[in-house]
Amino acid sequence: MYYEVTIGIPIYNTERFIRRCMDSVLVQTYQSIEILVFDDGCTDSSIAIVEDYQKTHRRGSDIRIIRQTKNLGIGVARNRILEEARGKYLYYLDADDEILPNTIELLYNAAKRINAELIYGSHLRYEEWRKDGKIFSFKYPDRDFLFDDDFAHFVYEEYGIIQVPVWNILMQIDFLKMVKLHFPPVNFWEDLAATMFLPTLAKKVGLLSEITYIYHCRFGSLSNFQKRSNIHKQEIQSVINAMSGVKRKCLNLRGQFFFPQIYKKVMMTHFYIACSILRQNRIIVPAYTNREIREIMKSPLSLCEIISFRKAKWTIIVLYFIGILPSFLSVLFIKMLAYTRRLL
Repeated sequence: MYYEVTIGIPIYNTERFIRRCMDSVLVQTYQSIEILVFDDGCTDSSIAIVEDYQKTHRRGSDIRIIRQTKNLGIGVARNRILEEARGKYLYYLDADDEILPNTIELLYNAAKRINAELIYGSHLRYEEWRKDGKIFSFKYPDRDFLFDDDFAHFVYEEYGIIQVPVWNILMQIDFLKMVKLHFPPVNFWEDLAATMFLPTLAKKVGLLSEITYIYHCRFGSLSNFQKRSNIHKQEIQSVINAMSGVKRKCLNLRGQFFFPQIYKKVMMTHFYIACSILRQNRIIVPAYTNREIREIMKSPLSLCEIISFRKAKWTIIVLYFIGILPSFLSVLFIKMLAYTRRLL
């Protein structure tokens, strides 16, 4: 069956939240939607709940389940969804989040209006792990980008902020396949590694100020380690390896006007990884050494090349020296900077 939009939902043991997610999808005002659920080796009743929707809901025939018996992680799940999607556009939705009833209608209409490769919606972030359950809004200006490097200029020169998660973006599937979008096989930050360069590749992009997504940030989610009793080192190392690949790939953009800004963003991501390790090192098994943490901050650029930058130079210089200091001084400096940014 042909669909205009595929909503891809990777699921792994989210039985407490999947009804909320599915209910938000099944009340969409837009009709031509394939609901593609990826069972990433669930061991709870999540998929049984989805199967019940298949049998009983009036839009149940639009629900398709892809199954695998072993949990391989969110990166693998997102790749399979992209491969299997039957729609012209793809929209990722995490199984513990929800969307507004007119989300797809708003994004789809915006995409058709300018024949966009990407349409970004605004979202609410509900921090369930906070005692006050505080809600933050992340809103874009309403704006279209229609020419080569127009969006990249906006992201890296003018605005400076674009969402890293892959959810809440309506993406043209032909475009994703043309740029060979691929998620690394890791359990968190997989979307950052995949979407980092999308602003440099897309020609026609739209931003919407309307809220189209509700992100529930909670204990136990893949991006939130607050309640973990221990974290296996390999879990963290797989993310570092994936981001090292991003660092190398970034070098292919040398000579582009936005290279210093995107390189700064890549290196700051490594800094945040180092801060996260320092914050959680007591429960990482085995723990990271100072030398290993310093290695995360190694710069592939020479100091001479960095000095030649006209923008973002001083931040990148600081990050460069963090990567070459003696390991104990490097970690001390990371801690000092992290405290000033309230990251530790």
